[in-house]
Amino acid sequence: MTEAPAPVLPAAAFQRRLLEWFDDHGRHDLPWQQARTPYRVWVSEIMLQQTQVTTVIPYFERFMARFPDVAALAEAEQDEVLHLWTGLGYYARGRNLHKAARAIVAEHGGELPVEVEALAALPGIGRSTAGAIVAQSSGERAVILDGNVKRSLSRLHAVAGWPGRLAVERRLWALAEHYTPHERLPDYTQAMMDLGATLCRRGTPECRRCPFADVCVAHARGEERRFPESKPKKALPTRVTRMLLLRDGQGRVLLEQRPASGLWGGLWSLPQFDDEAALQAWLDVHAPASRLEAPRPAFTHVFSHFRLEITPQPARIERLDAVGEARRWYDPESPDAIGLAAPVKALLSELRTFSLSAPPGP
Repeated sequence: MTEAPAPVLPAAAFQRRLLEWFDDHGRHDLPWQQARTPYRVWVSEIMLQQTQVTTVIPYFERFMARFPDVAALAEAEQDEVLHLWTGLGYYARGRNLHKAARAIVAEHGGELPVEVEALAALPGIGRSTAGAIVAQSSGERAVILDGNVKRSLSRLHAVAGWPGRLAVERRLWALAEHYTPHERLPDYTQAMMDLGATLCRRGTPECRRCPFADVCVAHARGEERRFPESKPKKALPTRVTRMLLLRDGQGRVLLEQRPASGLWGGLWSLPQFDDEAALQAWLDVHAPASRLEAPRPAFTHVFSHFRLEITPQPARIERLDAVGEARRWYDPESPDAIGLAAPVKALLSELRTFSLSAPPGP
C-alpha cells in the first residue's frame, strides 16, 4: 500500500488551528446548519456536490419548503422533484435523492440511517458524503474527503498526481483520517469545507489569510496552482442534435420525457433527432399535417465529457390529438411543474417572451 506523506503538523495542533480559524471566520449561518437534522444535512450535501453554496441556498430552501422530511420526498413524483432541481444541474443527484428517500422508507422505516456504511449503500451517497452526513448530524467521528478537502490537503502536503487516481486518493484519505478529531465533528467538518471554499480556492488561494500558510509545502515552493494536479485533458467531442419545437394552434409545445438513465434522465425535453432527415421522417409518421419553419440559430451546450450542438427546428400543426406515450403538450404561458432540461427551459422561456411581445401567426 502506498504510504501517505508525513503530516505537517500533529493532529491536535492542526485541529486547534483550524477550529480557531473557523470560530472567527467560518460559515455559521447556512440554512442547513439551522434546525439541523440528518435529512436536512443529507439534502444539502447532495446539492453541494460540484455546486457552490451561494447557488445551492435558494434551491435548498425551496426544496425544504416542499419536502420537509423523507416521507414527503418519497411520496412525491419524480417530475416534481426534478422540477425543483431544474437549473441546479447534475440531475442524477436529484433522481438518486428521490430513489434513496423511497429506499429509506422501505428499508429503514423512514429514518435516515446515521452510519457511514448504511448511508453509502443508498443511491447517490459515496464515502465522503456519508461521512459528512454522520459527522454533521450526529457528531460521531467520520472522515470526509470532498473536493475542497482534497484541494487543501493536496496543497498542504504537495501531493503529486491527480486525486482521481487510486494511489493519490489513498494518500489523501490517510491524511484526512489522521487529522480528523474525536470532538467538535460538526464544526471540524464544516471548517474543512470552508477552508477549501473560501481560502484554499481553485485558481488563486488567499494564502496570507490561511492558518496553515507557514507549514504548507505548496506555498513554501510557490506552487499553489500546481496542486491538486489536474486530470489529463482530452479534447471534448462535439455531438449534434436537432430539437423539434412543434407548436399547436393553442401555442402549446410538444415535449418528450427522456429515458430514466442517460443524458437528462427523467427530464422533459423537446423531441431530439440526429439530423434533418430523421426529424422529417418522424413528422411524416406522427404529424404529417405539420409545417416546418426556418431553423433557429444553433447553439452549444457544454457537458463535462462532450459538447452538444443544438439546432432548434420550429414547426406548426393546428391540432394533434394522439401524441403517444411519454409525450405531452406544454403551455409556455401556464407552465407545468415538471423537470426540464436546462437548454429546453431556456428555449421555452424565449418562446414565452416572444409570444407575449408578438404572438406568431398560425
